Amino acid sequence: MKKKIFKQLKPAFSYILIGIVLTVSVGYQSGYFEIAKQLEIFNLVFKTVNTQYVSETNPAELMEKSINKMLNDLDPYTRFLNEQDVEEYRIKKQGSYGGIGASTRYKKDAIILTEVYLDSPADKAGLKAGDKITAIDGTKISDYKPKEVKALLKGTPDSKVEIKIIRQGKTITKTIIREEIAINPVPYYAMANDDTGYIPLLKFNKKTTTQVKAALVDLKEQGAKKIILDLRGNPGGLLSQAVSVVNLFVPKGQLVVDTRSRVAKFNKEYKTKGKAFDTEIPLVVIVNSRSASASEIVSGTLQDLDRAVIIGDRSFGKGLVQRPSKLAYGTQMKLTISKYYTPSGRCIQEMDYWNRDSLGNPKKYDINKRNAFKTKNGRTVYDGGGITPDVKVQDSKVSKIANLLLRDDAFINYATDYYYAHPNLDASSFVFSDADFDTFINYVKTNHFSYKSKTEKYLEKLELTAKDDELDTAITGSVTVLNKTIEDAKIKALISHKKEIKQLFTYELIKRFAYRKGLYQYKLHHDLEIQKAIELLNNSKAIKRILKN
Repeated sequence: MKKKIFKQLKPAFSYILIGIVLTVSVGYQSGYFEIAKQLEIFNLVFKTVNTQYVSETNPAELMEKSINKMLNDLDPYTRFLNEQDVEEYRIKKQGSYGGIGASTRYKKDAIILTEVYLDSPADKAGLKAGDKITAIDGTKISDYKPKEVKALLKGTPDSKVEIKIIRQGKTITKTIIREEIAINPVPYYAMANDDTGYIPLLKFNKKTTTQVKAALVDLKEQGAKKIILDLRGNPGGLLSQAVSVVNLFVPKGQLVVDTRSRVAKFNKEYKTKGKAFDTEIPLVVIVNSRSASASEIVSGTLQDLDRAVIIGDRSFGKGLVQRPSKLAYGTQMKLTISKYYTPSGRCIQEMDYWNRDSLGNPKKYDINKRNAFKTKNGRTVYDGGGITPDVKVQDSKVSKIANLLLRDDAFINYATDYYYAHPNLDASSFVFSDADFDTFINYVKTNHFSYKSKTEKYLEKLELTAKDDELDTAITGSVTVLNKTIEDAKIKALISHKKEIKQLFTYELIKRFAYRKGLYQYKLHHDLEIQKAIELLNNSKAIKRILKN
């Protein structure tokens, strides 16, 4: 009877199967047809514009703008990399380059030195933080496009570069011989006290695990029985290195992270592969709002496994994975291909770039709709919005006004002026006094903020819209009052964050006098988060209580 029914249904099954195959095939072909169709339309538009537009066009610039606009609408991490960008990306991964040995940023037709590395070519040539490079090898910085500027100081080791700088109103010319500059992810480590080792980790490149392990070995030889791993300000890097760093503290075969994608081949589990360095040593990890990506994998995994206590402020919240893909003519694309999930199963991505509000801004996670997950010991942790510390340190959060200040000329210019006004300052005992703070407030009032807040940007748009509507004359007075109100509000915000601003200036000035090494030595005795980490590690019962919930 069953065989008879099967024979009767067999033709129907065959038709259904054929229908499914045809549907999938048609859908597959339809998807590719749509891509081919849109490419053909774009190709015709691009060709027509470049051959028939009334003014001469630059095809390369038009194409790069088109690509960047398309990718910017996806997320901030999916990027087209031209040949210069590819070299920058390679340097970040490898951890070395030929250059002068200084951190820089481009601002107003000049390259501003923000930090000079100890014993680097720049240091040997007498360059200082705050110097403004206005010309390189006889060509003005203003003659270069902003994207070209960042590569100007790099070059083959032993090659010469002539630069013209402005320092305190004077123009100085220097000739510097480039050297190979190492990007050390662990720039410093030391004993914080008799039995606690301190390791700041700045990024995840190919040197990371090797340098962290070397620091651990040395610190244990010096008597370290507890470790502080500082990931504040660490923007991430190589995922493989994040897994390897976790492996230093957890045994072989442990799931660290898994990636999930719409493309099956990108779904992957990353487990520890080697023998751990030490699975028992008490460990505290410090994070803040600028700890992102790979640093969140390390802190999130160690939290999920109850292997470390996480302290500080909530991390950035980047749970997206990028993969570089080679294109034509030496270019590449760094494409977001998946999200990553920590061992408990949570994704800590904060911004939802695929669901935006009416202004086009990505939506943030809803704190009331977060999903709960369990750590190895049964503690509750949540997805969305980064890694929430087990112990939040009061005042560890970087305020918005401080972030404005960090990106503003007022900060670096005042620090530079202060440096030259106090040439004999003792970095080890320096205190940025209340009087110094008052002087800085007056400096800001006189020079104003050059960096605009979101409120000011919206006000600028309002002015432009009013001008288009021929209403600008009517609202000029109101706009002037609003601008003055915003400026006053910024000053009030600065004063309300006096403690934080004083600390930021202290760190900046010590770094200028005693380099980064001197800054870390100062932090070991004055930094709030480090002191809290030491306090926790000195209380084994508190550590066990936190990890056991």
